[in-house]
Amino acid sequence: MALINTAIKPFKAQAFKDGEFIEVSSEDISGKWAVFVFYPADFTFVCPTELGDIADKYEELQSRGVEVFSVSTDTHFTHKAWHDSSDTINKIKFAMIGDPTGEITRNFDCMRETMGLADRATFVVDPEGIVQAMEITSEGIGRDADDLVRKIKAAQYVASHPGEVCPAKWKEGEATLAPSLDLVGKI
Repeated sequence: MALINTAIKPFKAQAFKDGEFIEVSSEDISGKWAVFVFYPADFTFVCPTELGDIADKYEELQSRGVEVFSVSTDTHFTHKAWHDSSDTINKIKFAMIGDPTGEITRNFDCMRETMGLADRATFVVDPEGIVQAMEITSEGIGRDADDLVRKIKAAQYVASHPGEVCPAKWKEGEATLAPSLDLVGKI
């Protein structure tokens, strides 16, 4: 799983977004920040809590120039049915990508081959298509959209401020670090 600082692989897939079926491709994110949120399956238990949490942050992410894509090995038809039947999933305004062949899931190296399901994985991709952050948790551990937003802010800050890095728990507006010989052993 050495995907940090690597380019995402080209893809094209069907998705459900805003009441319509659309085609989504890797070209759609060229020049933009993007988040790919992989999850095991529609109509399950932890997945809707995570996706609902991200849906609540979608407007903030959009204001930061970030597009969100959720991905599972379900079809875009299943995504529509889930969207129509769940109040939590009905809040989602971002594209829900169907990956029934598992190609995208395998491209991001988060397929559970014996089950044909995606791991619970999140990838932050910069405007050049390079993976800048990732998180993978086991089946029963849900992710936190607040922490995802914090990581995106840090990635965007570092990208626009060469020579600076964000320490643990960094929040926008807080002090950063400028790695140098003078800092060695002083933190």
